[in-house]
Amino acid sequence: MTSLWLDRAAPVDDDPLPTEEQLDVVVAGAGLTGLTTALLLARAGLRVACVEARHVGAVTTGHTTGKVSLLQGTHLSRIRRHRSQSLASAYVDSNREGMEWLLRFCADHGVEVQRRAAVTYAATHDELGSVEDEHRAAGSLGLPVTWQERLDVPFPHVGATVLPDQAQLDAVQVLLALVEQLREHGGTLHQGHRVVSVSRTGEPVVGLERGGELRARHVVLATGTPVLDRGAHFARLEPMRSYALAFTGATALDGMYLSAGSDARSVRDAPGGVLVVGGSGHVVGRTRSEREHLEELRAWSARHYPQATETHHWSAQDYRTPDGLPMVDRLPGSRGRVHVATGYEKWGMANAVAAARTISGDILGEVPPWARELHGRAPSASSAAEVARINLGVAASLAAGAARVARERLPGAGAAATARECGVVGVCTHLGGLLKWNDAEETWDCPLHGSRFTPDGQVLEGPATRPLKRRTAPDQ
Repeated sequence: MTSLWLDRAAPVDDDPLPTEEQLDVVVAGAGLTGLTTALLLARAGLRVACVEARHVGAVTTGHTTGKVSLLQGTHLSRIRRHRSQSLASAYVDSNREGMEWLLRFCADHGVEVQRRAAVTYAATHDELGSVEDEHRAAGSLGLPVTWQERLDVPFPHVGATVLPDQAQLDAVQVLLALVEQLREHGGTLHQGHRVVSVSRTGEPVVGLERGGELRARHVVLATGTPVLDRGAHFARLEPMRSYALAFTGATALDGMYLSAGSDARSVRDAPGGVLVVGGSGHVVGRTRSEREHLEELRAWSARHYPQATETHHWSAQDYRTPDGLPMVDRLPGSRGRVHVATGYEKWGMANAVAAARTISGDILGEVPPWARELHGRAPSASSAAEVARINLGVAASLAAGAARVARERLPGAGAAATARECGVVGVCTHLGGLLKWNDAEETWDCPLHGSRFTPDGQVLEGPATRPLKRRTAPDQ
């Protein structure tokens, strides 16, 4: 399942690993958050190395739909249900700064951008109230949204809130430009090096899976969910998987569309008569069949765009926070030297840059006002209830997995035949969750906190850093 963006991107060379040097900052993760943070720090004259477990854009950024917008589905009204108007306003300010920085960077470095209206629409009358709530929330936060009853699209709708002059792009092309600029400012990139540890005392020592260590004054974990368990961020995040399809033979659109229902549909165009359709999301590892979600998306696309021909299909993983606001902070117990960013809820294009601005500002002593308000927030009662809901789901998945193992008397028996055939034990190396076989992508997915593994047990993403155990005997 290769994304449209990754399929047409040129490979990126590596720099020699600076194991003998004292660095100012090590950034883990070569997605938009990591590379933007690394560039901002390198521009300030710091010695920066960005290390990536797989390759540039391997995880979320390489699989995004590439929308850059301040209208984000029904996200603003969700934030207002949990948080104050002041915090919601700070969130919009952070995204506005992130969006403006990103679009300036694209203009300066030849990355193509298409300006489009962002549209949140109600596909049915049941969704209309949610869209009306979003329209009011966006307007109260100063966004110049307008209401439209009819849209020039072939799929059903009964009303929409529209924000003009937003943008869409190829996120992988942005990453390639960031790598080039990082190197121009003295930073380095190192792919195929998974961070597995960071020391607790003194200046951080970063341990790498393939051996070797990096020493730095600060470490930035831009890895989706943090790969260190300090602070238990994984317990406050809900890992979500969603799907996307690319088609040829489509006509250009004048907007980027997203429905308001729980089974959302995202639609945008791309240069060259390309259509991108996304949606059909679910919590990682908690669905009967991932392939069914993909087929639902195909059926919807065929119904409304019958002349289009599918060329690519892929999926992405994002993390949902209890209150809708990203988690960007210092890792507890790190003496302020380890920084994390996560929880963008599918809106990483602007949020990733805002997070990079926050972390780089923290290291350089120039934190923007909106960042101080957003990331110094105290827990709210409603967000605490959301944390409880997330962890009840984790507990239910853990209990269901334990029952299956007890019933079938085999570690990893949730997908017993396939696990034995692959020669692995289907138990997550993070906190022991029973893995589920993903029949759309042929991966092992953990329903607890979203770790994912290849068929032979290598880590793809999530809080896990160790591969699956190999079977050493038929009954193991």
